[in-house]
Amino acid sequence: MQKIQLGQSGLRVTPICLGTMTFGEQVDEPTAHAILHRALERGIDFIDTAEMYAVPARAETFGATETIIGNWLEKNPGVRDKVVLATKVAGPSRGMPWVREGSGMTAADIAASCESSLRRLKTDVIDLYQIHWPERHVPAFGNMYYDPARETSRTSIHEQLEALAGLVKAGKVRAIGLSNETPYGVHEFVRLAEQHGLPRVATVQNVYNLLSRGVENGLDETLHRLGVSLLAYSPLGFGLLTGKYDESGITGPHAPKGARIARYESVRKQRWGRPESFEAARRYNALARAIGMAPTQFALAFCHSKWQVASTIIGVTSLAQLEEDLDSWDKRLPPDVLAEVDKLRWEMRDPAI
Repeated sequence: MQKIQLGQSGLRVTPICLGTMTFGEQVDEPTAHAILHRALERGIDFIDTAEMYAVPARAETFGATETIIGNWLEKNPGVRDKVVLATKVAGPSRGMPWVREGSGMTAADIAASCESSLRRLKTDVIDLYQIHWPERHVPAFGNMYYDPARETSRTSIHEQLEALAGLVKAGKVRAIGLSNETPYGVHEFVRLAEQHGLPRVATVQNVYNLLSRGVENGLDETLHRLGVSLLAYSPLGFGLLTGKYDESGITGPHAPKGARIARYESVRKQRWGRPESFEAARRYNALARAIGMAPTQFALAFCHSKWQVASTIIGVTSLAQLEEDLDSWDKRLPPDVLAEVDKLRWEMRDPAI
């Protein structure tokens, strides 16, 4: 794989990134280490995690994923220099008091979270440090509309940037990024960085898949014009785009055992559990089969085919899933198939936005 540059930073990474939110919940530490080792063997040098992982978020597993990765790095001297390591500072608590006290995300919170992540990851520097979700109120995680009445912001974007700048200056962070962000947020972070000589965001990590293409409703233009790279997460729509639920559904006696969306009620209540998302996934999966592709391969090929995507974040629970996802890299959807995909989107829009 030819490496790509992340925004205007000095980071160069593979166009597939290994996401790790299952480590410490669905995936035990030995299996996680085997997945990390095999990904590196196959040339994947980009690893993404977060302080709040594993998912679904629980007090008992807070920080577990970073700890598992840190133990792997410690056991394998020299590996740290071969990988680009990304993690995230959690935004305001969102019902997770174990993340931090209060409902905000202050400059002190950012600094404290970074120190804790460095300790768990057993490293001196984080290559890409991202704000997991905005400190202000935004339509995200299935909420479709911005509501000014719900605004509770206490820390300005300028203050957040200054806190991140301090981490960069101290050599604890190499580049910064955002996640679950809007066009306004990206513009404001870049504007203030350029105005005040602060670090410029290199990336935005947002959901992007066949069921949720909100990135193409204006954010893609923002990223293109400002030179910020998109890291696409949930390319398989939380498993809906693998085809494994097409016949069984996501709940009930015939649902696949062990699947995240079948195990966790909180997830099913979000965008991936909507009947519209399930029905749209079945339509896209049927299109995949009609052209002779497995649904998983088709969904990943969609992301790999789009100019908007710099790196696609894959999440796996086994070595077999890792191999299947990586084997999709050389697949692209031709223009006529992308046109069929757009016809379906016109009919069903973005049910999991």
